[in-house]
Amino acid sequence: MPDVPEIPQPAALQRARGAVAVRVGPVGPTEATRIRRLHQAGSLKLRFPRARTRRAEAVLVNTAGGLAGGDRLEQRFEIEPRGDLVVTTQAAERVYRSHDGAEASVETQIHVGEDAGASFLPQETILFDAGRLRRRLTVDCEATSRLLLCESVVLGRSESGESVCGGRLRDSWRVRCGGRLVFAEELDLGADWKMLSRAPMLGEARALATILRRGGEVDLTRVRELAGPEGGASLVDGSLVVRLLATDGYALRRRLVPLLAALSPGGVPGLWSL
Repeated sequence: MPDVPEIPQPAALQRARGAVAVRVGPVGPTEATRIRRLHQAGSLKLRFPRARTRRAEAVLVNTAGGLAGGDRLEQRFEIEPRGDLVVTTQAAERVYRSHDGAEASVETQIHVGEDAGASFLPQETILFDAGRLRRRLTVDCEATSRLLLCESVVLGRSESGESVCGGRLRDSWRVRCGGRLVFAEELDLGADWKMLSRAPMLGEARALATILRRGGEVDLTRVRELAGPEGGASLVDGSLVVRLLATDGYALRRRLVPLLAALSPGGVPGLWSL
C-alpha cells in the first residue's frame, strides 16, 4: 500500500505580545518625577526623553509595527503622591486587517496618587478596513489627583483613498476617584457600518476623539470654542468631557492639539508636533 502523503498544516499566525509597567515618583529637593521601577517585555517598550521640567514624559513604542488580530498589549502606570507623568506614543498606532476575525487587545491601567498628575495622551489610532480592536482603560485616582485622558480614532486614511467598511472597535473606560466611579463608557463601532454614516451617529465624520479631565479650573466656554461646531463639552461632578468629530485625521488634529494644549498644564508632548 503506497504511503499517503501528509497534508501540510497551515502555518500558525504570528501574534505580538507586549507589556510595560512603570512606577514614578518625586525625587530630590526639586521633587522632579523620575523612574522608581520599570518592567518591559515583548514588543512593547517605554522610552523617556531627557526631562527638561519637573514632569516626566514616557513614550510608548510598539516594535511590532502595528496591531493585528490576536495581538495583545498590556500597560500599567503608577504615579506616586506629588508625581507628574505624561504618557504618549511614538506615532499613530495602526490596526491592520484581521484575517481570522480575532481581535487585537490593549489593556491600560493607571493609578494616580494624592496631589499627583497623570496625562495619558497617545497619538491617534488608525483603524484599517476589517481591523478589530478591543481596548480597556482603567484609572484609579484620588480626590486631589489631576487627570487628563485622550483617545482618538481615525477610520482609514482618506488622503490615501482608504475607507472602512468592516471590522470592529470596542472601547471601554472606567475612571474611579477616591474609590468612587466617576466615569464609565462603552463604545462599540462595527455592528452596522452603514448605520454609522447616519446623522445621529458619525454622519460624514471619519475621525473622533474623547477627552476627560479632572482637577483644576476649567473655562467651559473657551473649551467649547476650541472644540468647534462638530464637537461638544460638558462639566459634570468635577469631570470635563469633550467630544470631537472630524472628516479626517488631519482635521481632527487641528482641533485636538489646541485643546490639549489648553487643558494640559505642561502642554502637548513634543512628539505631537513632529
